[in-house]
Amino acid sequence: MTKLSILEHVRVTTKTDAGQALNNARDLAAHAERFGYHRIWVAEHHNMPTVASAATAVVIGHIAGGTNTIRVGSGGIMLPNHAPYVIAEQFGTLARLYPGRIDLGLGRAPGTDQMAVRALRRPPEASDQFPQDILELQAYFAAAAPNQQLLAVPAAGTKVPLWILSSSNFGAMLAAQLGFPYAFASQFAPDYLMQALHIYRSSFRSSQQQERPYAVIGVNVIAADTDAQARRLATSQQMSFVDMFRGTRELTPPPIDDIETYWSPSEKAQANRMLARSIIGSRDTVRTGIDALLAETRADELMIVSDVFEHSARIRSLELIAQAAGIMQTSPTMAS
Repeated sequence: MTKLSILEHVRVTTKTDAGQALNNARDLAAHAERFGYHRIWVAEHHNMPTVASAATAVVIGHIAGGTNTIRVGSGGIMLPNHAPYVIAEQFGTLARLYPGRIDLGLGRAPGTDQMAVRALRRPPEASDQFPQDILELQAYFAAAAPNQQLLAVPAAGTKVPLWILSSSNFGAMLAAQLGFPYAFASQFAPDYLMQALHIYRSSFRSSQQQERPYAVIGVNVIAADTDAQARRLATSQQMSFVDMFRGTRELTPPPIDDIETYWSPSEKAQANRMLARSIIGSRDTVRTGIDALLAETRADELMIVSDVFEHSARIRSLELIAQAAGIMQTSPTMAS
């Protein structure tokens, strides 16, 4: 059975502030654990009023503290924003607090604008050092050597699993060369999905961490009791993409009845291209969509993005998705 996981953006909506968004993320993770999801990852973004996960390691600790078995990690840490040493200290601490449950997904993009890059005090060319920084980071998690002078306390010996995340072929090749598991962001960059998977699988070199390729793909999935209800819920995400194209900084809006009243033809085309692999509908519709996606991609795991405005409706969406994928066998219930 293919594993299902969740990518959590900790979205701030027109109805919730950042504190409520953080608590909703923790509550959602507890439900996801009960529904059978394998892991929940938190994305690092900066200078975005709509996203409350900038302090990613802190958010991971908040979520892990409210759950018991589900894996919790980063999807991802944008490594050029940070010194590898500091990330090793943070995730080594998380690994000591929640042993066997912490993942460290790494990305090369800044996850923000150039103003925030300057505020982070990291040089713009830091991304050029991404492969070397990964190796440095990996070394901090290894067992300490005799008389080793520099330790990322308490990371040494935790062997936190590292992942490469990307929306391009560069990340696929790097993950293959390093022998790391790989996650592709097809939830917003679907055009290169199949090419990236081919590069990763055909070029993979086994490593101490990973003997064979392991590919995760991000996918937008929104479920409701009917196809029409799910399509309406999906308008919140569609409007958020349009706002991004327009360069506005609006909070996540509630769904609307007719998305055609919100976007222009060019905005619609752009949004539909980025959201091309979305699966939206009832439980049966979602089951059909997931089965087709797995048959095409042979993904080892799906990382679900289910951006729904109302917290209770989002939990319900994830419950129906779990049932559709077969990781949860119970009959539908209304989420509390």
